[in-house]
Amino acid sequence: MKKKSQISKGFLLFLFLFPVVVFSQETIFGTVVNQDTGEGIPFINVIEDGTNNGTASDIDGNFSINVSSLPVTLKVFAIGFTEKLVPVSNAGEIKIQVKESLESLDEVVVTGLATSVKRSNAANAVSTVSSEDLAGLTPPQTLDGALAGKFAGALITKSSGAPGGGISVKLRGVTSINGNSQPLYIVDGVYVNNNSISGAGLNAVSGAAAGGNASSQDNPSNRIADINPDDIESVEILKGASAAAIYGARAAAGVVIITTKKGKRGQTKISFKQDIGFNSILRPRGQRTFTAERAESSFGAGEGQAFLDAQAAGTLIDYEDEVYGEKGFITNTSVNVSGGSENTLFYAAFSNNEEDGIVKNTGYDRKSIRFNLDHDFFDRRAKLSLTTNYVNSKADRGFFNNDNTGTTIGVALTSTPPWADLRPNDIGVYPDNPYGASNPLQTRDLITNREDVNRFIVGSTLDLDLYENDKSNLKLVLRGGVDYYNLVTTAFFPKLLQFQNLNNGGVNGLSALGTTENKDANYSAFLVHNYTTTNNLNFTTQAGITKQTFFRNTVRNITTDLIAFETNLDQGANVSVTQFRQEQEDQGFFIQEELNYQDKIIGTLGVRGDKSSNNGDANELFYYPKASAAINFHNFEFWKTEIVNQFKIRAAYGEAGNFAPNGALFTTYTNTLIDGVAGIIAPAILGNSNILPERQKEFEIGFDASFLNKRIGLEFSYYNKTVDDLILQANIEPSSGFTTEFSNAGNLSNRGVEVALNASIIEKENFT
Repeated sequence: MKKKSQISKGFLLFLFLFPVVVFSQETIFGTVVNQDTGEGIPFINVIEDGTNNGTASDIDGNFSINVSSLPVTLKVFAIGFTEKLVPVSNAGEIKIQVKESLESLDEVVVTGLATSVKRSNAANAVSTVSSEDLAGLTPPQTLDGALAGKFAGALITKSSGAPGGGISVKLRGVTSINGNSQPLYIVDGVYVNNNSISGAGLNAVSGAAAGGNASSQDNPSNRIADINPDDIESVEILKGASAAAIYGARAAAGVVIITTKKGKRGQTKISFKQDIGFNSILRPRGQRTFTAERAESSFGAGEGQAFLDAQAAGTLIDYEDEVYGEKGFITNTSVNVSGGSENTLFYAAFSNNEEDGIVKNTGYDRKSIRFNLDHDFFDRRAKLSLTTNYVNSKADRGFFNNDNTGTTIGVALTSTPPWADLRPNDIGVYPDNPYGASNPLQTRDLITNREDVNRFIVGSTLDLDLYENDKSNLKLVLRGGVDYYNLVTTAFFPKLLQFQNLNNGGVNGLSALGTTENKDANYSAFLVHNYTTTNNLNFTTQAGITKQTFFRNTVRNITTDLIAFETNLDQGANVSVTQFRQEQEDQGFFIQEELNYQDKIIGTLGVRGDKSSNNGDANELFYYPKASAAINFHNFEFWKTEIVNQFKIRAAYGEAGNFAPNGALFTTYTNTLIDGVAGIIAPAILGNSNILPERQKEFEIGFDASFLNKRIGLEFSYYNKTVDDLILQANIEPSSGFTTEFSNAGNLSNRGVEVALNASIIEKENFT
């Protein structure tokens, strides 16, 4: 009875205390909204500050949390938003406004093939460009053009003014003479091809390659122009070997890492944007001021009177304005849809970019479709990311650039005086230009030089959490990607062109068709292990293997001596076919160890090993080490100043490679007819099967600082770069049957200073 009585008393005590416990809790509920848009923010964390008591908002931004007593402070935070502390005195409904934080999105930079680090801890000079900086105000037509002027250490120049590309990007100066000097582009983990492929056969008309490389003299565009800048979330530029060593044998010219936009959790959003603009010449050179005497001395007897007659009749023609005076209409149209649930995010976009050139019959048209998907499963222990992009582009590029025959439009204009009337008559017949090898107006109006591209870029990444406890975790990262495109180049020079006439040394009309099939694929698998000691020393270890395959097949067909106005390749007397084929396979490994002591001292050691079928010995591994260290003085206890918010010194060393150019390894013979019998002839250049890749070594030191509540940022870097085993064409004894040979015959050094100053001068709610 006594035991039963005690149980009864205990039960009565529980009934008495239970309402007290329940009613002593206070409930706070409400909505977390975006300060700029007023829309609810889903899945944002709401935590009672200083405790583990918390919740997350639902898909509409609503939340509810019970606290033991009031007043309390709620901490509200999520990736992409500024963390906010909200004091609450009374229970009930509240509305919390938080602001999107671009800084928090941009503060992570790549340090390994499967890892990243906060920008404040980076030991290399890595530049980043956000989507707002890239295409936020005036949308550029091409990605490489959008990067111009956005970061220190780059020389970005146009090699052609034709719409649709032709831009050279050099990071920290020249790194090669005969090898690749353009950076490696990585889009969502996919190796993206940026070759400038000569396929139109313009050299058969212009003779531009008489003393140079046909590929660079045929006015081709570069293929990075296919990437739509509006699809890009951020760009990271690894300028030097100390940062780019993670990509080994392909990184000597630097690496540009591009991340495209992803969906965000919450309600589905549809965005539409329309931009309209014009192209026009900025700084015309203007006409030369002629007199009768000057016309006579420059162009010969009788030309002075011809000038005076045209001047009196008012028929002088400004040929610069006639050719380059068009107002090219530009339209950029884009539609994107994004959203997501707790486990799935999606982003879909369509864009149409059209640009008319400042010269008639030139222009660029690009259509792009993108779909990105991210999905978490196995209780978020696995994440699959899929990125897909289809691009269709057309570019009419005119007939410009280098020329050894005087027939391109720009070259012909230099010798054409304003009193020459080269316009067609009433029935459309153009006169010959007595002052040059071609009539530039006739050339502009009648020739065809077009590139058509169909391209697919697909990438996927699978992250698997294999093991996790309080101090360590192990993750497997699997990644793969394919970049496939088909390029068709079409050129047509009708026989009625002045410079196609047989009497003028022409070939009686030319029709050319080039096709290129290009497929690049990359695969990698990495294990990433994180371990933190009791004194907050963090070790991040990654190790993995990589493989890349490259395939290209270019066939160029050129027909001359055309029948009438036929454009078909079979409607000509002379047909020539050339073909370029390349298959390459690279394999390697990458190992890296990163140490971080309380965000105060950060260090990295790593090595990449690569072998390639493009090397003389396909099984020989070439090693590319890297090492870096940084000290964040502002994270130490002794750092008390409020004026200097951040001060970090950093130093780094790294090595990267550059493959030998095509044709350097082996001697390529040319087919010909010898006394009517098919045969081959030896070229002037001898290949070298023992040639080594160029090796770039770079040491970099610098500091980063921010002042006045991070309103002002200063970055300083000094770098010293050397290139060993530089590949040159060296003279050899003529008795060998050749004149030059590819050889590792030189060294190159390049050093410089980079300074970047960033300032937020005005920060207001509606104006920055």
